[in-house]
Amino acid sequence: MGFFYFLGRRKFYLHLLISVILIFIILFAVLKSLDIYTQHGKVFLVPDFSGKTVEQLIEDHYEEYFELIIIDSVFDNYHDKGTILMQNPESGCKVKQGRHIYLTVVAQMPEKTKMPNLLNLSLRQALVTLEMHKLDAGRLEYVEYFARNAVIDQMINDETIEPDTELRTGTVIDLVVGKGKMKVKVHLPFLISIKPNQVGKKLHYASLNKGKEYFLDDDDTTHARVYKTEPNIQDIKLVDIGKEIDIWYRSEEHFDFDEYLLQFAPDTTEINSSQINN
Repeated sequence: MGFFYFLGRRKFYLHLLISVILIFIILFAVLKSLDIYTQHGKVFLVPDFSGKTVEQLIEDHYEEYFELIIIDSVFDNYHDKGTILMQNPESGCKVKQGRHIYLTVVAQMPEKTKMPNLLNLSLRQALVTLEMHKLDAGRLEYVEYFARNAVIDQMINDETIEPDTELRTGTVIDLVVGKGKMKVKVHLPFLISIKPNQVGKKLHYASLNKGKEYFLDDDDTTHARVYKTEPNIQDIKLVDIGKEIDIWYRSEEHFDFDEYLLQFAPDTTEINSSQINN
């Protein structure tokens, strides 16, 4: 009887009402605090930081919006030391204030590595081995030799470099390669719209050399992409092994490469640029 008697008293309902009101107030305060803490609905577009230094980002007060964290540094001959190569999240992503932006920058000093023994390897094997040792392939010099694309010598500044010699990563290694018994031509790879640091690799895997380079938009080399080549792939599909290919670049910030690529025939853009005669 005592319990049911208590339910009939006004004091019980008054306390119940007060409890319900307090619960709603507490829930509202918690949700409001979460909105303030997480900045609900407020997002920022991540800019493109490539080519800039972390010091420049701080000068531009980007640290007020993002937490900038350097996670790696790599040696790169094509970009200035200390500049940003990669970022995560990428530019254009929507993030909240305080989001971690992970950066990869160009190392101030290259690491050390040892020269591998490339003699008698195929050109493809030699290029892969150089990449594994963080060395860059330079000029391919084709000479008379019975085995086509077999590496005969490995050189720096016209001098043979012995295996196990300690080098800085990023050192350029020239390769002397055999022509084979028969004169052959190779496919000219499709290079339009790729970055400068990808050009040499694609040409080497096609048994070709990079010739002269021209930057048509001198004020922006960071966003440079291949604009045309000589020979032009629309005119010539096959070229002599070891030929030098001249490259012209334009900035993707000043030129619409998406529309430009439409003028190239599908069979041209689908050429297997990694094809090589071993």
